[in-house]
Amino acid sequence: MILPFFIIIPLLAAFLIALISGERDNWAIAVAVIAMLALLCLALFGFVTIGAQTQVYQMGAWKIPYTICLVLDALSAFMLVIISGIGLTALMFSVFYIRHLSTSWKYYALFMLLITGMNGVVATGDLFNLFVFMEIALFAAYALVSYGSRAEEFEASFKYAIMGSISSTLVLVGIAIVYSATSNLTMATIAQLLPQNPTVMYFAGGIFLAAFGLKSAMMPFHAWLPDAHSSAPAPISSMLSGVLIKTLGVYVLVRLFYNVLGAPPLFLKMFMIFGSISILVASFLAMGQWDFKRLLAYSSISQIGFILLGLGIGTRWAILGAIFHILNHAIFKALLFYNAGTVEMVLGTRDLRQMGNLTKILPYTTATSMCGTLAVAGMPPFNGFFSKLIIIIAAVHAGHPIYASIAVAGSFLTLVYFMKVQRYGFHGKKVIEREGVKIGWGMRTAMIILAVLTLATSLLILPGIRTAVLDPVVAVIMNKTGYITQVLGGNL
Repeated sequence: MILPFFIIIPLLAAFLIALISGERDNWAIAVAVIAMLALLCLALFGFVTIGAQTQVYQMGAWKIPYTICLVLDALSAFMLVIISGIGLTALMFSVFYIRHLSTSWKYYALFMLLITGMNGVVATGDLFNLFVFMEIALFAAYALVSYGSRAEEFEASFKYAIMGSISSTLVLVGIAIVYSATSNLTMATIAQLLPQNPTVMYFAGGIFLAAFGLKSAMMPFHAWLPDAHSSAPAPISSMLSGVLIKTLGVYVLVRLFYNVLGAPPLFLKMFMIFGSISILVASFLAMGQWDFKRLLAYSSISQIGFILLGLGIGTRWAILGAIFHILNHAIFKALLFYNAGTVEMVLGTRDLRQMGNLTKILPYTTATSMCGTLAVAGMPPFNGFFSKLIIIIAAVHAGHPIYASIAVAGSFLTLVYFMKVQRYGFHGKKVIEREGVKIGWGMRTAMIILAVLTLATSLLILPGIRTAVLDPVVAVIMNKTGYITQVLGGNL
């Protein structure tokens, strides 16, 4: 059973980093990279082998509902692959990038705690332990946002902590309400019992929607995100945008509202409304930004809107598009934050108006930024085109032409403000020439890997590959009864 190792490995790595690292970060880097490679291999193995099955690990000699259980199905395995894959590229990027801030081992210990919390949220089948792992991830995130020790970073971290505390309080209130009605914390058992009390179900669902909507930064619960994502070090921005808001926000919303609450139509309608607001309003806000990373932050809110819209439509194809876009957004948004971090490190600015033609001094960054731009704008043959197209077609087929039009408009607006990024940030009239510009091989490699993936993951739309990779994830989301049966009947 590999499930416990998704928590044991990063937690042990964080402990070893604190134990054996000296003044410099060499040992910390080695331990963190080895741990992330092991996690990625485990995640890929789990995803390839799980298929339509569900593995349940029950701690100790106790049985559900008297034990803490971990659950691995196609959905959780899919998310674990994303966490491990983006986490590994973030570590590669961090080796050179973080050293211009600090050579301390503390960054890598906090990074592994962040991975521990996210893996725990994805793997747990217990509502209260979901809260515990969520807090582990959040406390690490608060510290990492402020890692550069600048005033704006402390301010962003403080705002993030305040909003996170409000959200966590709401989560605890929701858990208390659910426990009072079901006397249980195992999500599969709650899924059996809670629908028998619709009043409690809708009340708790409303609280969870606000709480985890804040974690996912959907509008109007987004106030913390622009500061946190723009102020954090670039590899942490990529983790926050590409992974954290999906793990602590979108994934939990999917698991709770589909597998536990059974996808009540009222909440699906709210997903569509909030998703549409996020797409349009965040796009207009992004258009007015000249801070590169702040523009990317608002873009993240808009892209989360596409995912929520697909989940709200609720048909098989809409959910397929949403799941596909979770993967695609993790790839191209992490890439774009790496691009922004590289430019900021070399030029000392995030202001697009102070940039120019960077093709001579940063050729790899410039080239890969174009891949990220075309992917996020939904241009073929990049991955973002296919996931957005599926969501738009699904909206039309489900009888929601207005929502389909909003998605089309959002894609067009995304193209507009990212063309501004290319026009001013990378291909401006002012030719930037500097001697001795150096970026680490890890930074360059991380950007190239993700740029290649913006094209390679487009192949997931092919019928045979889609059936093997994405369809099992969609089946888990849509089959509430199957989740209950397989978890409660799972073997050790």
